[in-house]
Amino acid sequence: MPRLLVIVLLGLWLNVAQADTALFSAQGYRIAQYRSPTPATVDGAKTLDTQALQQLMMQTPSAILIDVYRRPWLQGRFIDNEPHANLPGSLWLANTGDGELDPTWQDYFNHHLGKATGGRADQPLVFYCRSDCWLSWNAVKRAAAMGYKQLYWYRDGLDAWEAARLPLQAARPEPFP
Repeated sequence: MPRLLVIVLLGLWLNVAQADTALFSAQGYRIAQYRSPTPATVDGAKTLDTQALQQLMMQTPSAILIDVYRRPWLQGRFIDNEPHANLPGSLWLANTGDGELDPTWQDYFNHHLGKATGGRADQPLVFYCRSDCWLSWNAVKRAAAMGYKQLYWYRDGLDAWEAARLPLQAARPEPFP
């Protein structure tokens, strides 16, 4: 192979490798381009479609649904810039799917998961956002790192639920503790 071609190919490979690195933190969380195609699975969780989620919701103990869709946070409060609805009975832990959480948001996530599960690591938890949204993927990884054992990822989230013409409820983020 001619030397120039090798150099060009190596340069292209390095650019791709650097671009991939910029999308993920050192801990493996997605930190950029949250609304882009997601993988089919996430380590530590079972991926659900709408039918599988409906079946899971009928089991005992019932799974806790956790919406991690973003909501602007300004001067110590959530800004209601647009209406948001989620699956009935969901907890909305806004902004907890970001790739890098400062300690305040991590405490918010820890507090509400602990409260919802009664501190039980075996409580089934279903994380979702929208389709092609890395926020719920990050939240699943974060919950797994915290020791939660029965984790599910509703990969296509609200978009799939709406497409199936299933009911939604008006939502408000859980308050800061």
